[in-house]
Amino acid sequence: MATKLWAMGLVLSCTLLTTTAQVIYKFGVRPFNIYLILLGLGFYGVAAVILLKALKGGELSVLYPIISTSYIWVSLVSPMFFPTDSMNLMKWGGITLIVIGISFIGIGSQKSGLPHAEVV
Repeated sequence: MATKLWAMGLVLSCTLLTTTAQVIYKFGVRPFNIYLILLGLGFYGVAAVILLKALKGGELSVLYPIISTSYIWVSLVSPMFFPTDSMNLMKWGGITLIVIGISFIGIGSQKSGLPHAEVV
């Protein structure tokens, strides 16, 4: 089964929801705010449902590496909301490695004959 483009889009939206959840969690930690923590859990729950739907449209080995982009989004978005968070050379290096890793997985799946994205 070839991975559908819509499934990749759903997984990408899942990463944006989990990123939102993580930022909301941080807002809810100090001072402790149970409502924000529950809201963050709600975002995670919606993301999980979206991920399950996306997995019906493609291969796990193609879709799951996209989840790692949530680390990129959190690193980029967090400094906008929290002045104590900042981007540094180590974080940029981590983002670069994630992008390279995702690219290698995509290239490897195409060369090895594994299913790849199909525009439908």
